Amino acid sequence: MAHPAHQSLFPLGIDGTIAKLDTTGRVARTTSQGHLPAADREEWRVQASLGAPGKPITLHPGAALFVGSSMPLPAGPSFLPDLTVTLGRLRLPNPILVASGTFGYGREMAGLVDLRRLGGIVPKTITPLPRKGNVPWRTVETASGLLNSIGLDNDGVDAFLEKQLPWLVGCGAAVIVSIAGAAFDDFVALAARLDGVPGIAALELNISCPNVSHGIDMGSDPEICRRVVAGVRKATSLPVLAKLTPNVTDIAAVARGASDGGADAVTVINTCQGMAVDWRRRRPLLGNVIGGLSGPAIKPIALRCVHQIRRAVDIPIVGVGGIMTIDDCMEFFVTGASAVQVGTASFAEPVASMRLLDELPAALAALDAPSLAAIVGSLQLPAPTGSPPSPASSVHAT
Repeated sequence: MAHPAHQSLFPLGIDGTIAKLDTTGRVARTTSQGHLPAADREEWRVQASLGAPGKPITLHPGAALFVGSSMPLPAGPSFLPDLTVTLGRLRLPNPILVASGTFGYGREMAGLVDLRRLGGIVPKTITPLPRKGNVPWRTVETASGLLNSIGLDNDGVDAFLEKQLPWLVGCGAAVIVSIAGAAFDDFVALAARLDGVPGIAALELNISCPNVSHGIDMGSDPEICRRVVAGVRKATSLPVLAKLTPNVTDIAAVARGASDGGADAVTVINTCQGMAVDWRRRRPLLGNVIGGLSGPAIKPIALRCVHQIRRAVDIPIVGVGGIMTIDDCMEFFVTGASAVQVGTASFAEPVASMRLLDELPAALAALDAPSLAAIVGSLQLPAPTGSPPSPASSVHAT
């Protein structure tokens, strides 16, 4: 089926969304009113100015990827790659998630972000009982980052189940509930309480918060980490992700503890401990003195942690830390992350997750990758003279 080059249409999703390309191959307009004839859903061949003029382009239906995209669609026989992600027992439609503590409970962003398109939402961490959090100041902007000391301010699990979860489930994205506690029993009790609750896709164990008492204790000792993860696994049938702290000597050892405990995946990293000072008043700026640094400043640390963990364990990694651009995402994927979480970027640009999702297919096409999985962990490390480069992972097959 052919259309004039400047009137090219193609399917973007199973909801009937249609996109119209302009003369440069960019999405000019979308509509969800049109429906494709059954014969056209299998394969469209469009005569469009993409690469060689008049070259037939095979388009594969199945995912609303280019809506609102500002990037040119790449030339090639296929440019709708497979973005699905498997994190142990958890399967997601794409690798762009939003991080806990930076996206509220989702409804705060609903007017700006098409939540249905996200790979998953990790809402604000919940605890067994309500927490007031830390005294002000709670946030301080720094060079290339944000220092925060919120202190897990939340209304507790009961309020979450009553007021927040029903809305979250209705938004259409996978809901990965972040849980935290002051002791081993808290994590196990929360996992048991959430087990079997409709609409929860997985649990993320926040054993790495630097802003509460004992916040990183369980994530800094490999054996304690293993015990917490194993206890949660026994208490729930839900997939379990362990969120690890970079504030340790050997994060790979902690990741091995999480893996040995039965974690489906690890989320890497939580914030890096830091502080800010008003030298004129000779006082710390944060009410809690010490806080957690996030944003672009910590991306090199996060990449290093992903690299080290990739070489140590064979469970998937969710990368987080300083992700602002599509280049950041691709760096995490190539280094070994199967998915990423967008955090601080959402404060500066609430629609950052949508932009990254729009730009991802073109970035994969630049590597001639038919799927996201094809590039995960494909980093080539330097080799001795005369030897071929070696893959970054000694555990995973690439």
